[in-house]
Amino acid sequence: QVQLVQSGGGSVPAGDSLQLSCEISGRTLNDYFMAWFRQRPGKVREFLVGLQWSGGSPVYAESVRGRFTIAADNAKNTLYLQMNSLKAQDTAVYYCAADSAGTGLRYDSWGRGTQVTVSS
Repeated sequence: QVQLVQSGGGSVPAGDSLQLSCEISGRTLNDYFMAWFRQRPGKVREFLVGLQWSGGSPVYAESVRGRFTIAADNAKNTLYLQMNSLKAQDTAVYYCAADSAGTGLRYDSWGRGTQVTVSS
């Protein structure tokens, strides 16, 4: 397993932007699939976007496509989530996650989560 340390988040008005970071340590990441999830109040955790650390096109959920962007910095072993045009319904706890099998189907490492609050 890897260790995931999240940073970023906070409270912003609707329409603003935020960037979340997830610093990864503990293993070589070449075979990993990395993703961002969120859990809105009273809702189940939902997949937002993911990518193969070794390269390839990201996979986005329709709810965030065009507004959120995932990026990976190999030199810093850090995963980012750039969130633009934020809406009140984006209020949630955001998590980064790692799938060591590289399938994007089962995540065996999770960050602790970071709160994002968007006011309308």
